[in-house]
Amino acid sequence: MFLCSLASLLQAAPLPVITSFSILGDVTRQIGGERVQVRSLIGNDQDAHMYQLVSKDLRDMRSARLILLNGLGLEPLSLQRAAQQSRVPLATVTQGIQPLMMADDGHHHHQQTDPHIWNDPVLMQTYARNVAGALIKVDPQGKAYYQQRLAAYQRQLAELNNWATKIFNAVPADKRKVLTGHDAFAYMAKRYSIQFIAPQGVSTEAEPSARQVAAIISQIRRENIKAIFIENIKNPKMVQRIASETQTKISGRLYSDALSNGAPAATYIDMFRFNVNALAAAMK
Repeated sequence: MFLCSLASLLQAAPLPVITSFSILGDVTRQIGGERVQVRSLIGNDQDAHMYQLVSKDLRDMRSARLILLNGLGLEPLSLQRAAQQSRVPLATVTQGIQPLMMADDGHHHHQQTDPHIWNDPVLMQTYARNVAGALIKVDPQGKAYYQQRLAAYQRQLAELNNWATKIFNAVPADKRKVLTGHDAFAYMAKRYSIQFIAPQGVSTEAEPSARQVAAIISQIRRENIKAIFIENIKNPKMVQRIASETQTKISGRLYSDALSNGAPAATYIDMFRFNVNALAAAMK
């Protein structure tokens, strides 16, 4: 009897899961293992803020068994609506996480939630738990398997935080200042006491005004900020301009909202390690 049930488990086709973007796709694979087949609508090196829904995405959503969204305004409304209308079980993985609030790119006085939870590996433990919970709900037979993989992943996330804390603590507090293209690193800033400056707000769509750029340039000169980064999802022109005006060398690129194809940021944990190492080296 046991062998029959084992054989049927091995033959079960993997669960088709749609995730909105590559980082969430990776977390889902880490927890889902062989029981899931994950497709991310917004792929590696792609900008979630600029995503356009296509008919293949709609078809894939309708044939999935589960759709996972980040939430907190990361996904465009078109994608949120399509996910709700697909009639497929849908989960938002930032549930139960207290988001940071950000001023909305300087044009309006209202605030918006910051969706970039993944820049804090401590909050990612809740995020991962939500992914596991959503998988168990649609695939209860896999409960023990998912829980085991979740526990292993939680340990990796805890180690990641301990390691990052040591790395950043080795950088003098007054040197922990960085310029990036858009405001994606507030959770990292809060967790590890780093000051991030960005010409663009939370979304990469908003263009900074000439006055904002001038203010950043004078801040870099005044505070002697050495760490200036471009991002994998963004046109680097604005950061390049600021770097040349302040005669600062660009320190490299960070992976902000998307994984890379292959190294150095093929998984969420690889991405976080790469960013921490790059930031610490540039700030010292």
